[in-house]
Amino acid sequence: MTKTRRTAVTFGLVVAAGLACAGDGTGPGGGGNGGAPTLAADVQPILTANCAFSGCHGGASPAQGMSLSSGQAFANTVNVASNELPSMARIEPGQPDQSYLVQKIQGTQGGVGGSGGRMPLGGQPLTQSQIDLIRAWIMGGATNN
Repeated sequence: MTKTRRTAVTFGLVVAAGLACAGDGTGPGGGGNGGAPTLAADVQPILTANCAFSGCHGGASPAQGMSLSSGQAFANTVNVASNELPSMARIEPGQPDQSYLVQKIQGTQGGVGGSGGRMPLGGQPLTQSQIDLIRAWIMGGATNN
């Protein structure tokens, strides 16, 4: 086999391996929506693990009247005015920087006129990859999917 032929075969195998590892779009950040994050597969698990429990944004009396429990998070956040900053929606579809929930999880709420502490209050901040996933879902329209 010539050197050129060997290089071409090696390149082909590398490309094939890369395509095989690309996944089917159903893993994290995929949600089966062509790579776009979904509420059910990507965002809700973050909210459930970090926010939606009794004493915070779950249970019978969620903080700020905002339940982030599965089946309730969408209705309580998307296009709903924030209690702390009524001029800003909790989630403004397509505009993560104009979404108060994003400001709260980033700890930047004071810079937009908001108040209170960074969420999750009293817990570890969300990782940057979790914040990026929520931002991407909002940028994609914050649909109930």
